Amino acid sequence: MGGPVGRSSTPGARTRSRGRRADQLGRDESPHGDGGRSGGDGPGDGDGPGGPEAPEGGRRAAHGRGGSGGGARARSSRRAPKSAKRRVLRWSACVLAVLILGTGGAGYLYYEHLNGNIKKEDLTLGDKQMADHKANAAGQTPLNILLIGSDARDSKANQKLGGAKETFGAPPLADVQMLLHISADRSNLSVISMPRDTMLKMPKCTAPDGEVFPASTTEVQTNQSLGRGGPGCTVATWYELTGIRIDHFMMIDFAGVVSMADAIGGVPVCVDANINSRGRDGKGSGLKLEKGTTYVQGERALQWLRTRYGFEDNTDLGRAKAQHQYMNSMVRQLRKGTKLTDPAKLMNLAEAATEALTVDKGLDTVKKLYDLAEEFKKVPTKRITMSTMPNVYGTGTNNGRVYPKAGDAEQLFRMVRDDVPLDGKASRRKKPEVTKDPSAPVGEIAVAVRNGTATDALGPASGRAGDVMEQLEDAGFAKATVDPGNVTGAARTAILYPSADLEGDAQAVAKALGVPLSQVKRSTDVSGISLAVGADWREDGTYPVSKGKEKTPDSAGALNGDDENACMKVNPNYTW
Repeated sequence: MGGPVGRSSTPGARTRSRGRRADQLGRDESPHGDGGRSGGDGPGDGDGPGGPEAPEGGRRAAHGRGGSGGGARARSSRRAPKSAKRRVLRWSACVLAVLILGTGGAGYLYYEHLNGNIKKEDLTLGDKQMADHKANAAGQTPLNILLIGSDARDSKANQKLGGAKETFGAPPLADVQMLLHISADRSNLSVISMPRDTMLKMPKCTAPDGEVFPASTTEVQTNQSLGRGGPGCTVATWYELTGIRIDHFMMIDFAGVVSMADAIGGVPVCVDANINSRGRDGKGSGLKLEKGTTYVQGERALQWLRTRYGFEDNTDLGRAKAQHQYMNSMVRQLRKGTKLTDPAKLMNLAEAATEALTVDKGLDTVKKLYDLAEEFKKVPTKRITMSTMPNVYGTGTNNGRVYPKAGDAEQLFRMVRDDVPLDGKASRRKKPEVTKDPSAPVGEIAVAVRNGTATDALGPASGRAGDVMEQLEDAGFAKATVDPGNVTGAARTAILYPSADLEGDAQAVAKALGVPLSQVKRSTDVSGISLAVGADWREDGTYPVSKGKEKTPDSAGALNGDDENACMKVNPNYTW
């Protein structure tokens, strides 16, 4: 299916990308997000190949190594044990739909071939080590997967689907970014979409070939992170913003979306009026549907996922909602067992999925992907919650771009960090337990406070360690001191202790400051109790999320996976 996903086939492409400023970005409609490509006003820009009158099912993308040959090999005389075959055959039906299901796939002898299809890259290109998960009372930890949609025009198939000829071979953009969080007890799944128009300061990233992309001094559009060395820089950007540990990433391109959607056989989507996403100026994905519910597949599914002009206010926020509706609907279809019953189609999907995917090196085999699918499969559809990062619009030269909404965005990130379900229902997990180890009198507890508020884009906030030390002193911690020697940045505030006999003392520090117990951790890197004031506490006052409600902000636009009545609102200027 062409060149490597997410990497330009043109030498020097990444070097050229550094010359593109956010205020020069165009309006191309990318695979799942509004472009960020230049030259976005041409009639062919961002269009899917059939235009408004494209056939309902679209065209199936070709895959040279189709299912039939693999099936013949699977039927050879050297058969694997039946139990092993069954395990492999159950894999891969739902990679695009967040790997919620583990069904159908390929024969045992096809296994190594599929492994060879999968492209692998480093998990993170940032220079910060991500914080470890904190296990729940049962010893379980959550899983966080970053799903990335690349708009790479690096193969004939992607160029045909993506349009915008002037961008062929240019650095790819991460035009879909969705963080999938499966809870530690596997009872619920939360998804956060970041609009591709979000303006952020990028962290320093070092590409696999050694090229260094310095931290940006100005805000740029978040989808440019992919061009700064690869998907590992997108992971580093998410961690810099949210403080959420990311365990894996999965990236897919235009052709991958089409081939997988075609193999699945159709997903129902709904619009509240006739829609024609093609204005007189030529902008639009080419999506044309009648009011009500329509099954979309192949290129028509790609058009749905790419549509910006025609949904709601013609922004990336409406497109994110349409993507959420599609994914929820796909999951429901697959779980009904009404799709993918034909072995040949299953094999086609396995071929399409593995060829379309670029993953981190921790997901480099079909078996590992299958095991991940089994974890997602444990979550009931009614406990899936799709959301969008709370945001506000920019002004002036950044009019139409979006920024994280103060308070609400951090509240959403904190809930995911602390493994709090976004659907408001109780999790099966227990809250962090208060240790049975009694604390010493607070006046005898020694605490070293350090300023870890620095980020790649910002220096440390002046005086923060001293300010927090004074809060501890006011609470009776007479032995609190400032540690001036360690200024390493920390995404969020943490209290570390070296041994079990100091856990009670560390929790007493957290209680005095209003820091959640989930941020109290044992570490062999410290010799006593160490409090790192993180980038989440750069301002004076009490710890900012100490009184945070266990409620998803309304501005996140949460959508439940069981909602079959979801229907996209059509912009009146794009109806017929």
